[in-house]
Amino acid sequence: MRKPLIAGNWKMFKTVQEATFYTKELRSLVKDIHDVLVVIAPPFTAIHACSEAARNSNIAVSAQNMFWEKQGAFTGEISAAMVKEAGAEYVIIGHSERRTLFGETDVTVNRKVLAAIAASLTPIVCIGETLEQRDRNETLDVIDRQIKGGLDSLTGDQVAALVIAYEPVWAIGTGRNATPAQAGEVHAHIRSRLRQWFGAPAAETCLVIYGGSVKPDNIQDHIAQPDVDGALVGGARLDVRAFQDIVVKSRPATV
Repeated sequence: MRKPLIAGNWKMFKTVQEATFYTKELRSLVKDIHDVLVVIAPPFTAIHACSEAARNSNIAVSAQNMFWEKQGAFTGEISAAMVKEAGAEYVIIGHSERRTLFGETDVTVNRKVLAAIAASLTPIVCIGETLEQRDRNETLDVIDRQIKGGLDSLTGDQVAALVIAYEPVWAIGTGRNATPAQAGEVHAHIRSRLRQWFGAPAAETCLVIYGGSVKPDNIQDHIAQPDVDGALVGGARLDVRAFQDIVVKSRPATV
């Protein structure tokens, strides 16, 4: 059984002091939760501080991005080794804002995924369609292209160990949300493609999470879908109590 994963993408919010305070408070709030993977993704400047605040806890830290080269004349970029050294265990790759605002493509996503894996980081690979693509009934074609391009040349074992975040671009930061049925349909399609292209073990092990206006009042409906393994949380991630509530409501039901 796949353990749910809840990741909070902080984007360009929180100073080091604010991030440290938040991490310590979250640590106290979720200290007894061991059946959900809890991940926070602070800005680069706060990765080390958050990692120290989360040390020996059930909270893991993620970077929000990285570059695919190990070093070089790439002003403003951060390598996978730097992210790892700062204390991150995960890295978000290909977020829709990186694609739309900074020109990332499936090719650059693939380069980053390979570099992250080589550095023993777990990639959280973001895929998803725009509103225009959904209205043209291109959602599944877009998903197929992004999976093929972003995961090109990966082995089944490598795919099994990563996280895929389906985030419909039209539902990010808009207050709109894909219905559980819409999200479930796409997640099931992703799982079927992973099975087809990378094998059944990879498909059954890889975590596929949902991102797009996830809140405490809708997470349970999404997590109830059989192929939804958690969430990449946007707006609600900045409120530590709301984020905790999402984590709690994502816990597997006990028999």
